[in-house]
Amino acid sequence: MNLVAIAINHHTAPINLREALHLSSDEISKYIGKVKDSLFSEGLVVSTCNRTEIYGIPAKKDITFKDIQDSLIEFKAGFGIQPEHFENLQAAEAVRHLFSVICGIDSLIIGDNQIYSQVKDSFILADNNHFTGTIMKRVYDLALKTGKRAISETAINEGAVTISFAAVQLIEKIFSSLNKKSALVIGTGETGEIAAKHLSERGIGKLTLTNRTFEKAELLADKLNAVAIPFPEFKNELHKFDIVLSATSAPEIILTKDELAAAMKKRNYASMVVMDIAIPRDIDAGSREIDYVFYHDIDNLNVIVDQNLKKRKDEISKVQAIIEEELKSLLDWYNSLEAGPTIKILRDLFESVRAEEVKSNINRFSDSDREKLDIVTKKIINKLLHHPTVELKKILLENDRDETVQKISLIRDLFGLNDSHKKE
Repeated sequence: MNLVAIAINHHTAPINLREALHLSSDEISKYIGKVKDSLFSEGLVVSTCNRTEIYGIPAKKDITFKDIQDSLIEFKAGFGIQPEHFENLQAAEAVRHLFSVICGIDSLIIGDNQIYSQVKDSFILADNNHFTGTIMKRVYDLALKTGKRAISETAINEGAVTISFAAVQLIEKIFSSLNKKSALVIGTGETGEIAAKHLSERGIGKLTLTNRTFEKAELLADKLNAVAIPFPEFKNELHKFDIVLSATSAPEIILTKDELAAAMKKRNYASMVVMDIAIPRDIDAGSREIDYVFYHDIDNLNVIVDQNLKKRKDEISKVQAIIEEELKSLLDWYNSLEAGPTIKILRDLFESVRAEEVKSNINRFSDSDREKLDIVTKKIINKLLHHPTVELKKILLENDRDETVQKISLIRDLFGLNDSHKKE
């Protein structure tokens, strides 16, 4: 299989170089327009925050990995990027890598929940840009199947492995239902934003955001159907919240034990969950001593994250076994697309149809005509199949392997040979 791939990711390059080659959806479409037919006959481009990877069937035999690398660097003006920042893959290794990506075992965070949908969207984008053909569509189908199996048959993406998600999962354990609870997220940087999104996705009853830069809080609040309040006012509002999650970059404590105690008094000591996921800490650790305050900081959450990461790592071998099964399925399909086996299956199909029809209509003929019927129908089948048989043999002689696969695959699909072969 003449499938090749180049990959720049967290294994091969620092974040500044990965960012330099990151492609938006519009850029992927433009890049496909540039390389389709000149570098690849069909292919796939995957670009996330931690990787940009290009897979494809070379349009010409003399195309090199460097040609593909240069096309991407030139497209993005990625100065400073060297050949050693790329991983070069071909044939089964390229497919194995893609399957590992979609399953999340090649991610910076093992079992990344988002990567499956990101790869799926990449395939859809390639298809919309007429960049998929027989081989890549088959790879696509089996990649999705592999990813789904990894999710359903293993625990590779179970348990929180980020501090933000661990905090929200712990909140859910304290409050069995969030739909009647109110939450305040202090700080809308990357960590706070992720935590706010998790709370929103978990159906929090009311979500309020605050940030030193009020406009940033407002912007995120609009996205999440939340409320933004000015940072200087949040302490006066503290008693209104069942959940307080803080994730600022402040160099000192922003909420003291006394301030939290005063808020609890206003609440008549109704339970409050306080999650401090900032480094350094935002909230006085002594707050855990206040009655009905469930206080947790990043040290508590790291224990949860580490336990879950270990569980996910223990699942990697199970995922790899699934990948090898589906990779074998792909290679078996590819290797089955030979002219000889296809001719045989095609003839067997026509013969089975002929024999079945003769059998069901044999009583309409006299004994003396039955043998003639058998001979005549066989001759008809042979004449019908003569030209297709000759052309199938010519395909093998006149085309390279991948072109042969594409043409024979089309023939098998047209006649339903894959299905008939399975029935046998």
